[in-house]
Amino acid sequence: MNRQQRKWIGTLLLLATALIVSSTPFQDFASLPNELRLLAGSQQQLRVSMPVMGTLVNSNPDILKVNGATAREVNVDLSKPLSVEPSKAGEAQLELKWGNIPLKAVKVNVLPDLRVIPGGQSIGVKLQTSGVLVVGHHLVNDGKEKYSPGEKSGIHVGDTIIKMNDLFINDMNDVKKLVNESGSKKQPLQLLVVRGKEKLNLSLTPVKDTKDNEFRMGLYIRDSAAGVGTLTFFDPRTKAYGALGHVISDVDTGQAIVVGDGQIVQASVTSIEKGQSGNPGEKFARFYNESHTLGSISKNTPFGIFGKMKETPKRSLYNQPIPVALAEQVAEGPAKILTVVDGQRVEEFDVEIVNVVKQHFPATKGMIIRITDKRLLEKTGGIVQGMSGSPIIQKGKLVGAVTHVFVNDPTSGYGCFIEWMLQDAGLSVRETKEKELKAS
Repeated sequence: MNRQQRKWIGTLLLLATALIVSSTPFQDFASLPNELRLLAGSQQQLRVSMPVMGTLVNSNPDILKVNGATAREVNVDLSKPLSVEPSKAGEAQLELKWGNIPLKAVKVNVLPDLRVIPGGQSIGVKLQTSGVLVVGHHLVNDGKEKYSPGEKSGIHVGDTIIKMNDLFINDMNDVKKLVNESGSKKQPLQLLVVRGKEKLNLSLTPVKDTKDNEFRMGLYIRDSAAGVGTLTFFDPRTKAYGALGHVISDVDTGQAIVVGDGQIVQASVTSIEKGQSGNPGEKFARFYNESHTLGSISKNTPFGIFGKMKETPKRSLYNQPIPVALAEQVAEGPAKILTVVDGQRVEEFDVEIVNVVKQHFPATKGMIIRITDKRLLEKTGGIVQGMSGSPIIQKGKLVGAVTHVFVNDPTSGYGCFIEWMLQDAGLSVRETKEKELKAS
């Protein structure tokens, strides 16, 4: 074989390989995962697209049905989609064979069926910090000089003071009392300060300000925060809820607020500032029936606020729990969001999931959504502040929550996967599985 012939044969082999690799059967076969997560009671189709008959070996037919069969070995037409139906939580392995030749093994992890009630209601959030948050320094005039005793003691903006003289701090009144006692006795305050992941022991001596004859630390501090957001979901079994879809941060420091205590109450939308490029807009709402607490706040995480409800939320569009979607089950395409744009009435609006980010571990910004509902665009201009936490529903499943708006394009924004919110609410499918296994 001469050099020219070898060159032509090599070219033909490259073309044949390219055709095979780009073919539908090869693409479908290559896309088969090595591991698959499914929720009990759901259904998944696997495409092989090979024009041959084969055998699917099912290691645990009690957990999985293949094409409706519970046999250990099932003859399958590989040119047609394979239907996999999990019936209960557990693990199984599917091995695909062509004759005696093994083609692919897929590990299947079946997770317990988890269903929650989607929210959409506007809620008022009242958050009490754990300790007091330092949001600034101010100068105290002792008659000789002006300085900040707190800054001099090494306290930074963003620090949280959780103890003073070995006493836990709950609110501003506690601080004022201890500062006056310390100043009168001319004794320094012993402080336990949290800075990020560090805990520091610092000493601060209050100074009497000649201007108002009061003892001061030279610190601006805050012990609470309040705002409006949207309820994402409620679990009627455990009374757990999740809302907002993003962390609550202090407006001055940008630091995530550490929860000491907190409540959610009803809120009623009174008006909306329409979003425009450069201005995301905002829902304006008032706390409604504020003396009636809906639930507690126990956690403030990157995925929202979480706690327990006292009762089933009212005005839900869904009376029964609906299935949730795992992160990898969310797809680009049409979806719905639930939110309030007037009073307390939850409504459903059309959106498009335009991009999905593959996430195997919890992370924010899991998807990009675009508002397509003409009525909502006319009313709000798109996504506005206060809409965070609005549940996203796709194909009858709760898939995520609205989190942020694009400042330069208020018609679009980010959403997070519901799986990560459920995990922070203590409703992770992984945790649920472990609890069920322990109970059995």
